[in-house]
Amino acid sequence: MIGQAIADGFLTGGILALGAIGVSLSSQILKFANFSHSELLTWGAYIALTFTMFATAGAPIGPLSFGWSLLFAVLLAGVLTGVLAIIVDRLVFRRLRSRHANSLTMVFASFGVALILRNLVLLIWGPEAQYYTSELQIATEILPGIRLLPDQVFVLGLTIVLVIGLHLILKYSRLGMSMRAMAESPALARVCGVKIETVVRWTWVVAGMLAAIAGIFSGLTVQLRPEMGFNLLLAILTAAILGGSGSLFGAVIGGLVVGLAENLSVLVIPANFKAAVPFMILILVLYFRPQGLLGKSETK
Repeated sequence: MIGQAIADGFLTGGILALGAIGVSLSSQILKFANFSHSELLTWGAYIALTFTMFATAGAPIGPLSFGWSLLFAVLLAGVLTGVLAIIVDRLVFRRLRSRHANSLTMVFASFGVALILRNLVLLIWGPEAQYYTSELQIATEILPGIRLLPDQVFVLGLTIVLVIGLHLILKYSRLGMSMRAMAESPALARVCGVKIETVVRWTWVVAGMLAAIAGIFSGLTVQLRPEMGFNLLLAILTAAILGGSGSLFGAVIGGLVVGLAENLSVLVIPANFKAAVPFMILILVLYFRPQGLLGKSETK
């Protein structure tokens, strides 16, 4: 029982980590907590669903429940969600930045954007639950007492690949170095020749793509609902804060901690209270270590 809860916790944590990385990048580079980020998860998931509805499903890949159409849908949804994030920035956040709006104003604006995006999903796709595939799967015992569906193994493996790939891009590419420079000091980065608007644009693209993939993975392992992003918002924010603002691996660790805590909690408390676990973790983090596990404490 404990082993199965740990395995489920790693799966949930991987999905939360992808969303938390986007939140962490946004908060460090754009300097505000973007509460509309969770709705990008929903949009990415539904964009992929729309593609799979019109594309030829084809035979499932090996033991997986889906064919190549869903893999192409992941790429398409990632790109289109990144474009959506840029459009939102141009229409709302860029205008506020040009007026030197403070971070609190940006946060309130992100709440409004989240409501608009969520209700657009309801308007376009309706309130009913959706599924990517109707194929039935049989869980495989990968370790004694631990059973996972092939789709879950695929999601966990691809999440690891994405996190490693993003780490390499941020560490060694010119764009990654520019993003890290701007996170440290936008003024100094501008003096050094970094194109601020280009970095901001790519930050939205990366955050949007990661959100889309996290939404698709969540929909693949559970189901798609218009409120799926909203339901993950608190857990994603907790993971980002727990890991430390701007820290990629901190967001991954935070996601895993929150995912494990949620799934292990059902062993001692009713499952209905599982959603309160991230809130309790958030309170503890803000009280004992507000800078996060891998974040740097501010010195006066």
